[in-house]
Amino acid sequence: MDREFIEKNQIAERYLAGKLPPKGAGEFERLCRDDPAILESSGLADRVRRAVQLLEHAGQGDVWNEKPRRLWERRSFTAGLGAIALLLAGLAAWFGSEMRAREAEIASLTRLVVEQPLDAAASKRTITVEPSLTAIPSTAMFAMGGRGAEMVEMKINMSGVASTVYRVSLDRIGQGSEAVIYNALRDSNGHVRIALNSAALGPGRHVLTLEGLNWRGQPSSSAWATFEVLPKTR
Repeated sequence: MDREFIEKNQIAERYLAGKLPPKGAGEFERLCRDDPAILESSGLADRVRRAVQLLEHAGQGDVWNEKPRRLWERRSFTAGLGAIALLLAGLAAWFGSEMRAREAEIASLTRLVVEQPLDAAASKRTITVEPSLTAIPSTAMFAMGGRGAEMVEMKINMSGVASTVYRVSLDRIGQGSEAVIYNALRDSNGHVRIALNSAALGPGRHVLTLEGLNWRGQPSSSAWATFEVLPKTR
């Protein structure tokens, strides 16, 4: 590509119109860089000056100024996204490690519960419990456990309730359900008898809920009794 070729094939016009292929445009730019006089001989420089004047008259004289980039086009925005991605990846790794540690701890405690034998009751006692017929008592009615495992037989007085068959639920307050006894019968003295080994229950406050069953087996809340299991001491 030389001056004659440029003039004959209107290379400058085609370059300005964006009609040159990438290879031809690159060759033309290289020639202009090596021989700036080509710009004058081709009339390209003069056309560019007139174009700039026309843009200035149209109020667009800042054509050479870099247009403000949109937020996602800015380098700082991209760098910020990268930093956030690294932070999130680090947090995900940390949470994953914490979850694995918790799962290992839960598995260890589960094995301990399964493998640990239940302490035999060293003593036995029987107590009569007057349950609340209105709501769960706010304080424990009695305590069990402590120095050693004990078997406590509760005679829950249900003589003031019409039902003779009950569903008894045992819950640890703040923890959840522990056991359910179906079709517990009231004896001739009006007592529903429940026997528990303190070693089978965790320390804390527990509540017994007695629901009377009708002839269809449908339950309705009837009475509540609460008790405390003391932590095992040496």
